[in-house]
Amino acid sequence: MNNIYGVILGAGEGTRMKSCLPKVLHKVAGKELISHVIDCLNHVKLQKLFVVIGSGSDLVLKHLKRFDENLNITTALQEKRLGSGHALLQIKKYAEGLKGHLIVMCGDTPLVRQETIKQLLQYHIKNKNFATILSGIVNEPFGYGRIVRDSNGNVSCIIEEKSASQEQKQIKEINSGIYCFDLETLWQALSKVKNDNNKKEYYLTDVISILNKSGYKTDALSITNEEEILGINDRKQLAYASKILRNRKLDKLMSDGITIIDPTTTYIDNDVIIGQDTVIKPNTSIEGKVKIGKNCQIGPNTCICNSLIGDDTIILYSYVDGSNIKNNVKIGPFSHIRPDSILKDNVKVGNFSEVKKSVIDKGSKVNHLSYIGDAIIGKDVNIGAGTITCNYDGNNKHQTIIQDEVFVGSNVNLVAPVKIGKKVLIAAGSTITENVLPNKLTIARARQIIKVRKKK
Repeated sequence: MNNIYGVILGAGEGTRMKSCLPKVLHKVAGKELISHVIDCLNHVKLQKLFVVIGSGSDLVLKHLKRFDENLNITTALQEKRLGSGHALLQIKKYAEGLKGHLIVMCGDTPLVRQETIKQLLQYHIKNKNFATILSGIVNEPFGYGRIVRDSNGNVSCIIEEKSASQEQKQIKEINSGIYCFDLETLWQALSKVKNDNNKKEYYLTDVISILNKSGYKTDALSITNEEEILGINDRKQLAYASKILRNRKLDKLMSDGITIIDPTTTYIDNDVIIGQDTVIKPNTSIEGKVKIGKNCQIGPNTCICNSLIGDDTIILYSYVDGSNIKNNVKIGPFSHIRPDSILKDNVKVGNFSEVKKSVIDKGSKVNHLSYIGDAIIGKDVNIGAGTITCNYDGNNKHQTIIQDEVFVGSNVNLVAPVKIGKKVLIAAGSTITENVLPNKLTIARARQIIKVRKKK
């Protein structure tokens, strides 16, 4: 399908969110509301995407810059909020003259499936409609605009709740706020929309009756899953939408061969990728851009954020953030892997140890009560219990380099910047302040002295 355009109406203030953050930037299942909508539209292969912005426009613009330039996003500012019809008019100067079809979505509808938008577009084109509404059948239609059909079942108009008669209020088919329009006739109809209502606003819904009166065919595609068309207006709805999206994600993962021991205590964001036969144990959160390999064991009581995890890796009772964990790594219990860390194959980190902005090469171990910060650790290195890389001098961070096959005894302080050569043995309790050449035994501690204890 060619000449398909999209617009996201994202200028709303979101007053019920009671937040300084624009409503469309609030996160649901780890991703901003507007990002969910953009991802949904992106699968339709748009020629161009328009975004109408308003409240917190600077923050929204900054967020939109993160997206691939191939999306071809154009923004339009709605300085005064004068209704949905007025919002759509803000893109007219950018879209006038374009021919084709325009999909209209709201920036606070994260639950709409990609398949539903594709179905709406196909239905619109197949039936040669000039406007097609995505409608839903709901049990509690209060507050929504109703789809009014004539005796032949054709859509005649959308009537808002405040203007509906008692008979019309019984209608269960409601307007989702998602449409597909023929671009050329859309601008003609929008120019005829009036603001003769209590709010003095220009309603996009009025376009339907205007098109019908002008002899242009309109229609509605109705879906029965009312969850899809839920808009987010407050924090309760935000939490509810997150739950729905995460349940969808868990169902998909389990269908793909991943074991989720307890879905009720497992929280996995929408963009997470997990390999086959991995087991996710209870009380585990996996957030942001995370990719986990095959045959891993994650949890219990574990949080992983924005990280890459290889195959056959075990992470339990631990926190991993912004790091690259390779294959057959064991982390935990009670480890903290901080951003910009790389743990290569067969590394072990556990028992209240912390790693920050460091590279630990193959086969090395940091098993007990240690802090490794701003360090490069070679292959097959043993870091003894209580080892500290003293990387901060009060003003700057400095690097510690430990080469292959070094054995670091317990309770050692490595005062950076310092370099330890290959196959060095560092005696327990040492404080190392100078570089050590390869194959040396290093002892840096005071000689033990025993004296007679004076009695009081």
